[in-house]
Amino acid sequence: MGHLLMVESWVGAMSTLLPRGIRDGGHRFSFLTRDVQHYLRAWNRPGSHPLLGAENVLHAETNDVASLVEHVAKLQPALGFDGVLTSCDYYLGATAHLAQRLGLPGSPPEAVARACNKDQTRLALREAGVPGPAFALADGASGLREAALALGFPLVIKPVDLCAGMFVRKVSNEAELSEAVRELEGFPVNARGQRRSGTVLLEELLTGPEVSVEAVTAHGRTTVVGVTDKSVAGESCFVETGHMFPAALDADTERAVTSVAVAAIAALGLDNTVTHTELKLTPTGPRIVEVNPRPAGNQITELIRRVTGIDLPAVHAQLALGESPRLAAEPTGAGSAAISFLLPPRTGPIDRIDGAEGIHGIDGVVDSAFKAAGHVAGPANSNNNYLGHVMTTDPAPGAARARAEAAIGSVEVVYAAGLVGA
Repeated sequence: MGHLLMVESWVGAMSTLLPRGIRDGGHRFSFLTRDVQHYLRAWNRPGSHPLLGAENVLHAETNDVASLVEHVAKLQPALGFDGVLTSCDYYLGATAHLAQRLGLPGSPPEAVARACNKDQTRLALREAGVPGPAFALADGASGLREAALALGFPLVIKPVDLCAGMFVRKVSNEAELSEAVRELEGFPVNARGQRRSGTVLLEELLTGPEVSVEAVTAHGRTTVVGVTDKSVAGESCFVETGHMFPAALDADTERAVTSVAVAAIAALGLDNTVTHTELKLTPTGPRIVEVNPRPAGNQITELIRRVTGIDLPAVHAQLALGESPRLAAEPTGAGSAAISFLLPPRTGPIDRIDGAEGIHGIDGVVDSAFKAAGHVAGPANSNNNYLGHVMTTDPAPGAARARAEAAIGSVEVVYAAGLVGA
């Protein structure tokens, strides 16, 4: 039985899925955080928080990588960690440095840095000839304006070091660009207290459906588990509204997509990791949106598990321990699985979500959750502000999405003071 050190986590579904994967593999973990209250505040379900099922809950300043590495090195003789991992993008780099310092399995820190910083990703992929959008980098307002004019509107503006679609915007003119820059400048520190980079990425606006390739790289060899599709809402914010696994692609398109994703993983130098690579299916072929060196969020890993039996959070733990995961799919009875998210129609306190209590009676629904009365809805401008979700399965490939979308469409958000959020 291996002993894993989990360095921080997300507070959503992965805070449950990763501990479950560790436990189901017969392993145990200790949890290291700079602020355990961050996780307790976010827990609104019965029972204790899954991260408190850790063998040890340890405290350290996880935002100072150099001191963190030395602190954990001093703990190692007493606690005997066999692997280090995280599910949180903001600590993937720290985890890579810890693994390297302790002589444990993991991706090279420089490869993780290339994947976690969108500017480094773009430069590395361009050098390797992996297809992506035309792009430019700038640090100031004047540089951004010049870069935008050179690329041409409309384009996409992105922070290089945030996730969940935060502050990713389509901008169609200089006024919208200036507004997007002001919003970014008003967010100098991320949600984990880390100071952000001032570099901003501008990209060509890619057109076409978006998919993601879920893969596992171990000892230099990448195995593709499958391709997931994505639905997006919002004219300018690219908020994910749902996913289906496996994506309904023809064989030629799937081969092209997976080939580009595997080339991107190799170009970044990633190894011994689960990857979630997002691509656009443009008229000229698949192009990379981003490469994430960790299991997919938004419960995509649960869709995969329900169809194939492969539990990618458990695989994530196995790789951190140096184990060789078994990646052969097994029959589950599901030909497809899908999830649809409930976006807030507007901001404000919620009185109730009508229809939520009857969701589990709908054919094919296997999981659902909705925000409770009193929750204050934020704007529908990132993946952080969902009001709920519905997950469905169907025996037929490609059929689960319609079930999930119909189920989520059957609920209605009622705001305080009796205003319906339609």
